[in-house]
Amino acid sequence: MVGSRGARRIISEPMADALTAAPPKAVAQRAGAIVLARHGEPALSRKVLLSAQEYRRFWASYEVLGILPGQTPPDELMQFVARCGALVSSTRLRSIESAKALAGERQFAQHDLLVEAPLPPPNWPSWIKMSPKFWGFFARVWWWCFNHHEGEETRAQAVRRAEEAAEMLIDMAEGGEDVVVLAHGFFNFMIGRALRRRGWRCVLSQGYKYWSMRKFQRV
Repeated sequence: MVGSRGARRIISEPMADALTAAPPKAVAQRAGAIVLARHGEPALSRKVLLSAQEYRRFWASYEVLGILPGQTPPDELMQFVARCGALVSSTRLRSIESAKALAGERQFAQHDLLVEAPLPPPNWPSWIKMSPKFWGFFARVWWWCFNHHEGEETRAQAVRRAEEAAEMLIDMAEGGEDVVVLAHGFFNFMIGRALRRRGWRCVLSQGYKYWSMRKFQRV
């Protein structure tokens, strides 16, 4: 009897351990990458000299026009788009046309969250004339450093929007597939900052030129 009870005890102890052991933890799925790409070259020449007021009109045109016809997107970006689980663009025409050039007939989402931050130029005298490239630089500095927004979106508001955009893109990448964004140079930079604050790291950077991309992965 003693031996019998001992045998039952020897058999039951492993079973008891198995019953009381914590269930194995599920392996967390790795999030997909987030690729922030800039649109193609817009159909508006920058080889002009403009006053501040003329630059305001230039930027208004820039915001509604599409991209210069006949552009061929880079092969590497096209490959990312071909493999990605989700493609999304801003609602600006230059971003939509860039996404179409990459995706062909494939459907993609468009989001107001991704549009470019405003670029109101400083109120400098009309005799000061510069190229749109330099006006864009000074307008961005005045907007970023001195909160010069002329009633448009402020830096603080744009930062909050970039945070929302980053959260949206992270949610899209949680399923494990890559996400490619066709949007704008500076606002992509702001989204990248928001991604870094959330533990994502830039593993590939081509700068901010037209068609360039920056790839982020969760650390």
